[in-house]
Amino acid sequence: MNEESKGILKLTNVERLMTQEEMLESTPQKSRIIIGLPKEQSPNENRISLVPEAVELLVESGHKVLIEKGAGEGANFSNEQFAISGANIVNSAEEAYKSDIILKVAPPHEKEIEMMGKHKVLLSSLFLPNLRKGFFTKLMSQKSIAIAYEYIQDKSGALPVMKSISEIVGNTAVLIASQHLRSIEFGKGKLLGGFPGISPAEVVIIGSGTVAEYAARTALGMGASVKIFDNSVYKLRSIQNNLGQSIPTSTLHSNLLKNALKKADVVISAKFTSNGISPCVITDEMVRNMEPGSIIVDVSIDQGGCFETSKATTHHNPIYKVHGVTHYCVPNIASCVPNTASYSLSNILAPMLMRISDFGGIERMIKQDKGFRKGVYIYNGILTNNYIGDMFRIPSQDLELLMAAFR
Repeated sequence: MNEESKGILKLTNVERLMTQEEMLESTPQKSRIIIGLPKEQSPNENRISLVPEAVELLVESGHKVLIEKGAGEGANFSNEQFAISGANIVNSAEEAYKSDIILKVAPPHEKEIEMMGKHKVLLSSLFLPNLRKGFFTKLMSQKSIAIAYEYIQDKSGALPVMKSISEIVGNTAVLIASQHLRSIEFGKGKLLGGFPGISPAEVVIIGSGTVAEYAARTALGMGASVKIFDNSVYKLRSIQNNLGQSIPTSTLHSNLLKNALKKADVVISAKFTSNGISPCVITDEMVRNMEPGSIIVDVSIDQGGCFETSKATTHHNPIYKVHGVTHYCVPNIASCVPNTASYSLSNILAPMLMRISDFGGIERMIKQDKGFRKGVYIYNGILTNNYIGDMFRIPSQDLELLMAAFR
């Protein structure tokens, strides 16, 4: 049987010498990004999204960073440090907002959104309970792409920005509670514990996520007695494993919780939900039954608060009393330690910006990175988050369908 009968095509000498078309894999060309960091307008916000070392990395990679004069001072970063790192220090917010991508910690005010102009990219936190419908409609009218730190996911489905900040918040919440507990005016003149012959302070933690875990680590390390409440047995088991020791835990049964609160010296709420509004699990009556001088730190105030008696406060006036119980309800506790918290943010955001460049721009990043895409709540002026749409009565559309339409 010859080669032709076997179905094998035999090339002629001429065909062998002809040049063949080479098939190359198409790779996106890296994009050069102009990044703007305006100064935070909220007196309650001291952080900045990029630290000088991150700016230097971005500039060395060919990107341009515009930082409004004084934007880093609240976190103890000088204009000189940023200038040495290669940033362009600009004199006004308007100049910073001319960038392709704007990085903020707190969401911008409506006047700031006007400075952005059209077709810009905004990365910031949302602090959803503090926002109004006009914030979203303004961004939509500017045909913006808006991405929330709270919603960005990594490959495992975790929330990298929130996890990083939550570790700091959990630790800081206990230090804040300890500071006020030892006060005669607002607390009991009592330390958390760790002394022979002296009963330790009772710390109750509501929730079992990252904030709760790091709060428990810090409280246990300071010698306190800790009990954790959550409505998920799986999460309670997980936090015990992460802490490496068996500590008292319980589901959120009202009678058990009420009895624990009566004995508590410190109560830290760290109960969060993915939709942006935390459940109110502690009633006014429960607070009334707590001992005078007890301390409440409502970390969940970022999402509205877990206590019926909670109301948002500021770093300048952080505490108030209800029924003799001291409440600390500052929405962004991480801003108490702005230098550390800025490094934490920057460690996540700088590599993210590098990846946007590697993908060839924000549009490609959104289309190809599913976790990053989860953070998008406005896409080219169209709301894509159903929960926000229902909350503010704004029509929303499916992001996957929109991306297909924009191709």
